[in-house]
Formats: sequence, structure tokens, C-alpha cells
Amino acid sequence: QVQLVESGGGLVQAGGSLRLSCAASGRTFSSYAMGWFRQAPGKEREFVVAIRWSGGSTYYADSVKGRFTVSRDNAKNTVYLQMNSLKPEDTAAYYCAAVSGPSGLGLRNKYEYDYWGQGTQVTVSS
Repeated sequence: QVQLVESGGGLVQAGGSLRLSCAASGRTFSSYAMGWFRQAPGKEREFVVAIRWSGGSTYYADSVKGRFTVSRDNAKNTVYLQMNSLKPEDTAAYYCAAVSGPSGLGLRNKYEYDYWGQGTQVTVSS
């Protein structure tokens, strides 16, 4: 019912910047919350950032706080992840996710989300 497509990944040197985009299509609503997760080889998928589709509330993992910024453009049904001061430790596949209803799991939990994109690879070289 909801399709998510990520873009903007690539190869960047340490200290550089990238901006990821997540475009939603299908039946979407301004009340959907959106999240970004990442997964490195051999690791579990981990929370990066989340934003409520309305209200402006944002949440960040400690590892990216101060370097990454999440924003949204509701007119375009798109969420952005601006990544600055990138580190090699940020190398991972980045996934966009969406959830439409309330849950007790919380937005930092990957099992909270109903829909997932296919991911975009971010590689940070030293």
C-alpha cells in the first residue's frame, strides 16, 4: 500500500556530506512517522533517526546526534537525511521506514515500522 524509495547514497571521504532522500508513494498520510535505520555487514539493523510526519518531533541515535539532520517535505511526501562530518563507522546500508499507527514499541525499534524501502548504500572512506 505504501512504497518507499531511497536515493542519495554513494561513496564519500571521511568528513564529507551526503543527503539521503526517501520518497513515499501510494496512500500516505501526514500522520505517518518515518525512520532511518542502517545495517552494516554482520550487524543488526540499528536505529539512526526518526521524525513524526506531523508535529516536527525528531529523535536521534547518540552516535549521529549533531552530525545528521532529518527533515521532511510533506508536499512531496519525502523525508531527507542530511549527513555531515561522515565517519568510516557510518558505512552501512541505510533503510527508510514508515509507520501509520500507534504502538508501544517506540520509533527507535525496527519492529515498530510497517513499511520499508530497499536501502541505499553509504560508504565512507578514510
